[in-house]
Amino acid sequence: MYDAIVVGARISGAAVAFLLARRGHRVLLLDRATFPSPTASATNLIHPPGVARLREWGVLERLAETRVPRITRYGLQSGPVRLEAPLPEVNGVSYALSPPRTALDHALVRCAADAGAQVREEASVQELLRDADGTVVGVRGVSKSAGAFTEKAAVVIGADGKNSKTAQLVGAATYRAEPVLSKSYWTYWEGLPQESVVRTYRAPGIHPFTWPTHDGLTIVGVAWPSATFPAAAAGDDIDRLVIDAFAEVDPGLAARLAGTARAGRWLTGAVPNFLRRPHGPGWALVGDAGATRDPITASGITHALLSAELLADAVDAGLTGDVPLPQALAAYGRRRDDLVRDHYDYTRDYARIAAHSAEERALIEAMSRSPHHARAMVGVFATAVPPADFYTRAGFRELFDYLNDAAGLPLGIRALRLLLHGAPEPLAAAPRALADRLIAARLGPMGRLLLRSARPARTPRTEGNHR
Repeated sequence: MYDAIVVGARISGAAVAFLLARRGHRVLLLDRATFPSPTASATNLIHPPGVARLREWGVLERLAETRVPRITRYGLQSGPVRLEAPLPEVNGVSYALSPPRTALDHALVRCAADAGAQVREEASVQELLRDADGTVVGVRGVSKSAGAFTEKAAVVIGADGKNSKTAQLVGAATYRAEPVLSKSYWTYWEGLPQESVVRTYRAPGIHPFTWPTHDGLTIVGVAWPSATFPAAAAGDDIDRLVIDAFAEVDPGLAARLAGTARAGRWLTGAVPNFLRRPHGPGWALVGDAGATRDPITASGITHALLSAELLADAVDAGLTGDVPLPQALAAYGRRRDDLVRDHYDYTRDYARIAAHSAEERALIEAMSRSPHHARAMVGVFATAVPPADFYTRAGFRELFDYLNDAAGLPLGIRALRLLLHGAPEPLAAAPRALADRLIAARLGPMGRLLLRSARPARTPRTEGNHR
């Protein structure tokens, strides 16, 4: 009898198994693969909150043999407007990493095994065991080395990805779901300067991106809205598509791409968007099994680590008797939704790859002139600042003080600033709610985020802890 059976030994599964085993629980970790094992990965970027957990848990020490540069700045360029800022600090970490997934997965599995978890590779779960009340009490499966097996546990955790067999077996309902919104081509490139920055670009219908990864390589890719994704037949065709896309937004980088070489095959990133009910009687879901979103904000690994920590805390509380296990799992479900909900919605908006309006560009340019707005803006992308803390009405009213008149402002922005700061009576007395709606109506996805937020606080200074 185990305390917990974890189905799936990739990032979230290995992490929750490690955290539970480290606290003295008897854990069985199952996976169909053997480790180290390659996996299809959506650009393997870990934002500062995820790096902070890996450092705290001792996992980074196991990646020391892999050369992985620290990424300290994120940037966004939209037309002629460029915003770039240092990353906010999260629990003493103000950098991102992009290690190879094979090494990261293997490091987490080794940590779980060293902490006392039993790791059973080449084992697949076929069905779940239930008691008379329908509570999940174990699994039945097949192992390549030992044949059929049956194991029981106080809780079964599904960490088996977006197509989770565990989720199917428990009938976990999805919500806030949308189909594939964007599709991308991305690969590893060699011979490019290893600048410590994630660069993203927005032009009509394209979202190019690039950042340094492991062993002197650079990740290079482009995302398109799913309806206009160019399905190319061969690698050389995709080379040209991607270089042409970069030529629209950064001709200098496009020239460097043309003069260097692709170091791997082209990969395609495209996933649906959904949240699944994350718990039920005797079971829980974690990582992509419980929450899958478009890879355009590269938040999957970071949220997998953070949700694994939330689940380990809850299961530990339920197993040690601090609270009954059903209540502990229900609390995990609420905390998981609180963790991912706003950034999930932000990611869905971002993945539509809508061209920025003139008003949006004016405010992005204003953010670049305000150090705390700029750092908070990149912090939202990096999961270090909750969207609801940045997209506040008060914060955006403050942002109007940083508008660049010399660059020429869109008429809509000038009118909104007049309404907020300089209009004569009685226009100046217009209700704040009306001003908020007028601002939001001009700002596309930014505006939708503003209207979702009910927080009146100023834009946060991003130094300090954000757990």
